Parts: sequence; structure tokens; C-alpha cells
Amino acid sequence: MFDLTKARPRDPGAALFAGLLLALLGLSRPALAQNTRLEDPNSILWVTNTSTLRFAEKWSGHLEYQWRRDRWGQTWQQSLLRTGINYKVSDALTVRLGYAWVETFPYGDYPIQGAGRQFTEHRGYQLAQLSSPTQGRVEISHRFMLEQRLFGRYLSPASERPDEWVYVNRLRYMLRLQMPLGKPKMEDKTPYLAAYDEILIGFGNNVNANVFDQNRLGLLVGYRFTPQFRVEGGYFQQILQLPRLIGGRNVFQNNQGIILNTVVNLDLRKPAAK
Repeated sequence: MFDLTKARPRDPGAALFAGLLLALLGLSRPALAQNTRLEDPNSILWVTNTSTLRFAEKWSGHLEYQWRRDRWGQTWQQSLLRTGINYKVSDALTVRLGYAWVETFPYGDYPIQGAGRQFTEHRGYQLAQLSSPTQGRVEISHRFMLEQRLFGRYLSPASERPDEWVYVNRLRYMLRLQMPLGKPKMEDKTPYLAAYDEILIGFGNNVNANVFDQNRLGLLVGYRFTPQFRVEGGYFQQILQLPRLIGGRNVFQNNQGIILNTVVNLDLRKPAAK
């Protein structure tokens, strides 16, 4: 069995992956350390597809859908459609400008909005994806995202339409590690391990109880079939703080479950004439 804790000296990449993985696990623990709050555990299943559609040397389109479910897939948690335009600044840096449409459903013991209603959210966002120099076999990437969120708020379960629209900002940072198994570098027909942690911070006039918005941790096993297609899946944890107090206490969801990702990269440019 492959044991990350017993990596041989001649394989520093595995030792680095193990060390960074332990650091990622540590990032998700502080939010679980408080006792003066309400907790809401849920069992979730996230299935996502991310497609990159290249149409010029440095330009490409981004299309993403996330099917987020509660109770191991039985009921809705959230539906997210994200689009965007990418510009490749260099081999290490890609930037994106985009829009996302989100539907959030009532789930768990404490719905996100007090009225317990499904609500719509519109997001504009800007993103920068930075790849660090490879450390042995370990690939390291950083994702920075700034979001402008506008969502409908219901003040009563009987309201037919949102009673008001609320604007908030959010800043996100994700660190991702990836390491091929059995090969010195990532190539076709290669299994791999991946781990990531993402923290989401709210800011602005309308951020109330949750400056800390969420923390997301993923521990994945993947397989790259070709440069155009890969799949990955594994354990996923989402710690989410509600933007409201209940009985004067903060409410934290501790959502744990499975995430399955498919990644598609297509080149839409016409082949060069011979």
C-alpha cells in the first residue's frame, strides 16, 4: 500500500505532499474548536463538471456546473452555474472574469435564511490562478477569487417574491496540491492524489455575523485519461457559518460527504492548414 508517511528519501515529492497535506488538515480545525454555538451536521454529495473551451492562443471560455445535494444526494442543497472568459497571462498565471447564477435551497436544521425559502443569487467574480514551480512530483497551485454577490432575501415564508436584494462581497483563497502516482510527472493514463483547502471571507456593509463565511477541504483520488479529460473524487468537508444568529448564538454547518469532479479541456481553434 502507498504510505505517504513513509516516503523514501529518494522521493521528496511524496514527503512534501504528506507535509503539506497535514498543514491543510490543520487549516480546517480552528473553526471546529468553539463550543458556544449551534452546530448543524449534514451529509452532502457534490457532482461537478468544469470545461475550458479554448478559442484563441491566450483566450478561452469557462463553463462550470455544480450539482450540490444534501442527505447523500436525496434533496437539494444548491445549484450553481458559472461562466467566464479566461486570459492566459503566462504559463503560470491565468486570469478570469465571469458570472455565476446560484439557487440555494432550505436544508439542514437551520436554513440559511430564516424564512426557510429557496433563494436566487447572482455573482460577478474575478479570478487569478497561479501555478507555483513544481516541487519534485508535487504540483502546487493557488486560486484567488473576488466575488460580488447579490441575493434575494425573504423575510416571510408567505412572500411570493424576495422582500429585498442584499449585496455582499467575498474573498476566496484556495491552495491545491497534486501528485501523480507511479510516474515522475503528470501525463496521460496517470492516477494521482490531490488535496485542497479553500477559505471564504465576507466583507462590506452587509456582512453581519459571518466575516468568516466558509472553509472547504477536499481529499481526492483522480485519473488523467488525456490532456482533454480527467476525473477525480473523494472526501469533502464544508464548514459554513450562517449570516444570522439564533438565540444570540452563531450557527455553523459541518457538512461532510463526497465530491466527484470531471474536467474537460477542448481546443476549438481550427487546425492549421497543411
